Amino acid sequence: MEQGRKNDAGFSATGNSSSASVDHPVAHQHADQDSGSAEPAPHEGAIGRAVHDQAAKPTGYDGAAQGDDASDQLAWLNEASVRIGTTLNLVTTSQELADFTVPRLADAAAVDLLESVLHGEEGARPGRAGRPATRAMAVSAIDALTSLEPDPVGELSATGADKYATVCLTTGKPVLVSRIGPDEYDRVAPTPSAAVLLRAAGVHSYLVVPLIARGVLLGAADFIRAGDRAPFTQADLELATQLASRAALFVDNARLYEREREHVVTLQRSLLPRDTPHTPGLTVNHCYAPTADPSGVGGDWYDVASLPGGRTALVVGDVMGHGLSAAATMGRLRAVARTLMAMDMAPDRVLARLDLAARDLEEDQIATCLCAVYDPADASFTVVSAGHPLPMLIAPDGSASFVEVPVGAPIGAGVIPYDGLRVPVEPDSRLVLYTDGLVKSRTEDIDKQLNRLLQSAPALRFADLDAVALHDFAPAGSERFDEAVLLVAAARPPASGVGLRVWELPADGSAAGAARKYVREQLDLWSLGDLADVTELVVSELVGNALRYGGGPGRLRLLCHDRLVVEVSDTGPDLPQIQHASLSDEGGRGLQLINMLCRRWGSCRTATGKVVWAEQDVPAGAGERSAT
Repeated sequence: MEQGRKNDAGFSATGNSSSASVDHPVAHQHADQDSGSAEPAPHEGAIGRAVHDQAAKPTGYDGAAQGDDASDQLAWLNEASVRIGTTLNLVTTSQELADFTVPRLADAAAVDLLESVLHGEEGARPGRAGRPATRAMAVSAIDALTSLEPDPVGELSATGADKYATVCLTTGKPVLVSRIGPDEYDRVAPTPSAAVLLRAAGVHSYLVVPLIARGVLLGAADFIRAGDRAPFTQADLELATQLASRAALFVDNARLYEREREHVVTLQRSLLPRDTPHTPGLTVNHCYAPTADPSGVGGDWYDVASLPGGRTALVVGDVMGHGLSAAATMGRLRAVARTLMAMDMAPDRVLARLDLAARDLEEDQIATCLCAVYDPADASFTVVSAGHPLPMLIAPDGSASFVEVPVGAPIGAGVIPYDGLRVPVEPDSRLVLYTDGLVKSRTEDIDKQLNRLLQSAPALRFADLDAVALHDFAPAGSERFDEAVLLVAAARPPASGVGLRVWELPADGSAAGAARKYVREQLDLWSLGDLADVTELVVSELVGNALRYGGGPGRLRLLCHDRLVVEVSDTGPDLPQIQHASLSDEGGRGLQLINMLCRRWGSCRTATGKVVWAEQDVPAGAGERSAT
């Protein structure tokens, strides 16, 4: 073909693609082929003949080739706006673009997106040096071309500098190869073997257009024609460019949505506990599973906290709503709840204070919450609910039942107080706490889901609890549209390294001497005699304060695991505070001594008064001795 000759697409072509400029859309057409058809050569075999036969059949709308007017093309583009971008999902949007163009515009299509786009980041600016990394997202083809070898979906795309797709991605301009020359298949196909298949299939025309939205390059879409279908023309190029512009907006919307979702997920996971503390008498397993629907990411949370006296607090909550606001509110409520639990408040008081905190937030949001405190002294849970689904108790024999906890108003509703329920448990019993994402379904009534949970929970291996197991446990597939949390607390029998003793003290002056005697004898049994002197001093001060200010001591509790905890209860409502005694004062130094001798100390109110406790570190290796 003579240099400078105009092809039917209206572009200047030389017949040699390597000499064409990429500053403008590029067109190539070989002189030995006319612009009407591309009859497969005899050596192209059965594949080429099959493409020829299928391509000869009507393929739906082919506006550019058939010379349809602008109104038909506009109607086609409007239909594309309806058919593409039905979800805010990058994979689905890419596949919708590829499927819409086959066979309407092309016999096969492929869509690649930049790696940065897949991570929610902004794409590249067109014209920058070097090809950005891309990943194959979608492929569509007529039946006769399904044996081709495009870049596998989900894999990184071919990055050869001579590829036409690379020219498009580096310049941000479309590339039209109206007639593919014998030496150009390697520039169209991702691999040499794919180039052989393209040639054998009678592929004769190629078009690649960039996906650009808001001035940013997001990827590219490749199109091919085969058989006796007319080659791509300038009209096809313009139509494909308009289609790509519309599709790119949908892709960018999906990218922005995915970025926001990733931010929400990252924020939410950063606010959830990474590990659960070791607690005496209780084994805790937990799992969080995000929703299958990206819009469902929100405010589910859980927490586990060690309390004085060997008690363990368990909390599961769910902020109503989804998105960044729900996740942020969840983080605030979890922080408040954890602070209140660290103060060793009763669970009903924790929820009452949490309700007050929620009403102080700027956002008018509601949350459900369930708080349970396990006490190894009497092997019982104290459970309080603020509008949350009922917990489930699995007995040692495997039978399961819901715990009929009085359900109070949700957090933030301003309806208090909350009533608790004491639940005695046997060793190897399991208390199951969860959020409603585990039982909500689009297709089934919640009562059916609760019954399913009741029947299937005993068979679940809680020791191996993970997101996969939780997905199997929750409503299947697309039916589950909310995130879910599962928290399982198993009561352990008395174990090596854990000791607990409780004594009732007399309400007279002999209480301090009796307490010292109990403590020394028990520490000798636990082989912790080295701690006896300090512990006797501590218990004397605590019992003395109970006699003087608290209406008399009630119960003495001594717990040994990795720490030694002394607790003294009384009926007085006032919590103790450290006094700064002067040199002439005769008293006021007891709590100062405890503060210096112990790792930490504290107090909390109870239904009948208060408890004051002090905690010491147990020397390394004493865990084995304490069980003797």
